[in-house]
Amino acid sequence: MTAAAHDSQHLEPLRSRRALVAGSVGNFIEWYEFGVYGYFATIIAANFFTPAGAGPLEGLVKTYASFALAFFFRPLGAAIFGRLGDRIGRRPLLIVVVLLMSGATALIGLLPTYATLGALAPWLLTFVRILQGLSAGGEFGGAVSLMTEFAPRGRRGLYGSWQSFTVALGLLGGAGAAALLATVLSEPDLKAWGWRIPFLLALPLGAVALWLRLRLEETPTFRRVQAGEPVPKPSAGEVARAIALGVGRLMGWSAAGYTFLVVMPSYLQSALNATFQQALIATVVANLGFALAIIPAGALSDRVGRRAVMTAGALLVVALAFPLLNLLQDPGAPAPVKGLAVLVAGAAVGLMAGPGPAMLAEMFPTTVRYTGLGLAYSLSNAVFSGCAGLIITELIKNTGDLDIPAYYVVVACVLSAAALLTLRGDDHRRDLRT
Repeated sequence: MTAAAHDSQHLEPLRSRRALVAGSVGNFIEWYEFGVYGYFATIIAANFFTPAGAGPLEGLVKTYASFALAFFFRPLGAAIFGRLGDRIGRRPLLIVVVLLMSGATALIGLLPTYATLGALAPWLLTFVRILQGLSAGGEFGGAVSLMTEFAPRGRRGLYGSWQSFTVALGLLGGAGAAALLATVLSEPDLKAWGWRIPFLLALPLGAVALWLRLRLEETPTFRRVQAGEPVPKPSAGEVARAIALGVGRLMGWSAAGYTFLVVMPSYLQSALNATFQQALIATVVANLGFALAIIPAGALSDRVGRRAVMTAGALLVVALAFPLLNLLQDPGAPAPVKGLAVLVAGAAVGLMAGPGPAMLAEMFPTTVRYTGLGLAYSLSNAVFSGCAGLIITELIKNTGDLDIPAYYVVVACVLSAAALLTLRGDDHRRDLRT
């Protein structure tokens, strides 16, 4: 073996691990903020969306409407950053995205409230959420392209699962920050200024992410395309069909993940009269189950295929949804039993989330991978995650039916399971398309 070949063989695992960490850290920031916003939804509603005389549920609906609007800018961000990332490379766009994301998140912690600025306050918050939506739309496609294009042969599921694992870490980080503040601060202080602290923490987190991404190299797959290696060009129709199919395959993950892992605190408080601390504990347990399942699910999908693992997750959510909510609604049910139920529900979502990034990466060739998988993911999240809080809260308000969250996730997961069954059983063994 030549010295150059030996050096290359030594550097490849280092490059793969570096790509894994750099791709994960931006995603952590995105979902940390996502969780913080969801966990503090009732406080944000009171500070920004509830003028004098308005009811708290009305303010919560407006808060989720702002949340949903920002989600619909994710596909635009995926299209803009994805197209540029497929032309000039993954690395430069991931640097821009993490700067925009961390800056916008920190800005939320500085915004004046309705009491200070009046009707302009919710509009400013919504504008910052839109900036976050644009950056988040560009984050997923670039990070997953980076991780899977650097992944060793036969380990794309494992490497891609770290993207989903940092979703869990981000949500747990947000829940932990919220729970800590709820413990050490009085309720008036938490509502007045304490809620700002987790958003401001995005600045040091963003600085770490920027440092990691500045040290990145471009992916070997993209370098080959950039060097002029001849590759087939998919038609616009082929890309559009793949994106639509990707949305279908992800919709169960999006709907169940957001409902069980983010909407739950507000649902427990507004519909079941739980305290803020009780709601956060339930959500932390659900996110713990989610986190524990993700990486094993990704690794298992490298052995048995994405289809088997993701379909099992979708069907498990269908089986659990109504029993879980009925258990949570039962005031006489023991707390450990409720805890076990939400832990298993979170793990079921993890079965879909672990193999999901690799599954998407395998659907698109290098020349459109950043754009295609980013659009599929952001469209699915815009429709089935971003609207979940708004739909669930509005339907409960109008119908009084506390089982609305279960209906929502069951329908989404049934349709998702049908789309997942169209996957080929050997996709995990094939090379990424160039």
